[in-house]
Amino acid sequence: MTASSPIVEFKSVTKRYGDGPLILNAVTLAAHPGDFISLIGPSGCGKSTLLRLIAGLSPLTSGQITVDGLTPADAAAELAFVFQEPTLLPWLNIARNVELPQKLRQIPADQRAKVRARALELVKLGERSQAFPRQLSGGQKMRVSIARALTLNPKILLLDEPFGALDEMTREHLNEELLAIREQQAWTAFFVTHSVFEAVFLSSRILVMSANPGRIAHEITVDLPFPRTSDTRLSRAYQELVAKVSRLLRSVEEN
Repeated sequence: MTASSPIVEFKSVTKRYGDGPLILNAVTLAAHPGDFISLIGPSGCGKSTLLRLIAGLSPLTSGQITVDGLTPADAAAELAFVFQEPTLLPWLNIARNVELPQKLRQIPADQRAKVRARALELVKLGERSQAFPRQLSGGQKMRVSIARALTLNPKILLLDEPFGALDEMTREHLNEELLAIREQQAWTAFFVTHSVFEAVFLSSRILVMSANPGRIAHEITVDLPFPRTSDTRLSRAYQELVAKVSRLLRSVEEN
C-alpha cells in the first residue's frame, strides 16, 4: 500500500443473514491510515455488522472489502476488537486477562510481560494489575478491555459502543484517555456509538447511517484540532458540529 491508499475499503458491500432482509445495502467507503471514524445511526442500521465485516467475523453477501490490502480474514492479525462488554475472565487477575491474546498467539512470557505492563500503563491501571475483575468499576473494566486490545499492536482498532453503559462523567474521561492513547499509537479507528457528543469529540469523520436497509446517508468531516480536551466541548465549533450531526441523525430517523 502507498501512503495515500485506503487502509480499509468497502466497494458496494451488501450483507444479509440467510434469507432475511438486507442489513447493509451498497455500502462504499474508504478509511485512510490515522482516521478516527465514528458510525452513528438508529438501531438496526448495521453499525455493528459493518465492524464485524471488517474483522472477518461475518462473511459479506456481495461486494468487496479490503483491509490493509488483504481480505478481512487474511488481515486478522492487523486488527483488535473492543466489544460493548469487557468480557473479562473472572478467575484471572487483570494482568492475566490483558496478556491473554498474546498467550494465545504463543508469544514468550517475558515479551508478554513487557507488552502487558506498557498497555496497563497506557490505560492508567498499572497499579491494579493483581486485582480481579470483581474488584473494578465499570470504567476500569473497560480500560482493561482496551489494554487487552492494545497488546496486539493493531493497525486498526474496532470499538463497538464500548462506553455506552457508563455514566456521562466516566464516559467523557475515557474519551479523552482514548484519544491520548491514539496520539501515541496512531491506529486507525472505527467506533460505533449512539452519542452525538461522543462522536464529535472523538472523530475525524462521522458516518451517519440510515436503516432498512443500512446505508451511509451522510458523512461529516470533524475539523476540530487535536489534541482534544474538556475545553473542546465548550468551544463554539464543537457545539455547532453537535447540532449539525444531531439534525442529520434526526432526518434519517424520521425517514
